[in-house]
Amino acid sequence: MTDEELWGQVRAGVSEAFGQLFERHAQAVFAYCLRRTGTWAVAEDLVSVVFMETWRKRTSVTVEGSLLPWLYTVALGATRNHHRARTRYKAALGKVPPHGSDDDHADDVARRVDAEARTRAVIAELEKLPAGDREVLEMSAWSDLSQAQIAQVLGIPVGTVKSRLARAQRTVRGALSFIGHREEAL
Repeated sequence: MTDEELWGQVRAGVSEAFGQLFERHAQAVFAYCLRRTGTWAVAEDLVSVVFMETWRKRTSVTVEGSLLPWLYTVALGATRNHHRARTRYKAALGKVPPHGSDDDHADDVARRVDAEARTRAVIAELEKLPAGDREVLEMSAWSDLSQAQIAQVLGIPVGTVKSRLARAQRTVRGALSFIGHREEAL
């Protein structure tokens, strides 16, 4: 069956005919895209783009003889778009300051060690709180629940949530202040 006959079936909605055209021409389209991009994976992606675009335009495209000239036209546009996108991407990367690979990593390591020590200190202070106070504080800080919702989750009155939260915040605020002063003294 000729491309023109298969294309007539494709236009009528016969997907199997499109599959036959794909099998017939995918390798040629792939080779064309590979020659234009120089990258196997990109060429494979562009073959998909070419055939998706061909399917999308099936009702408006007329084929006389071979479908291959139309496929090459679509492939040319797809490879041009790819090259333009790569150029824009490279230009955008050029605007990003380079990461200094020769930088001394000691400062970064020291910051991380300090942050980890502070985090452990905060966790240690949170563990000192009574369980009820800690649950209310954690839900308030981390779960984005209102006091009424926290009361509902824990099955306690809203007033209890408020008092536990206030007590926990005072305790933690004092502990964090102490931790900060202790670190400054070191």
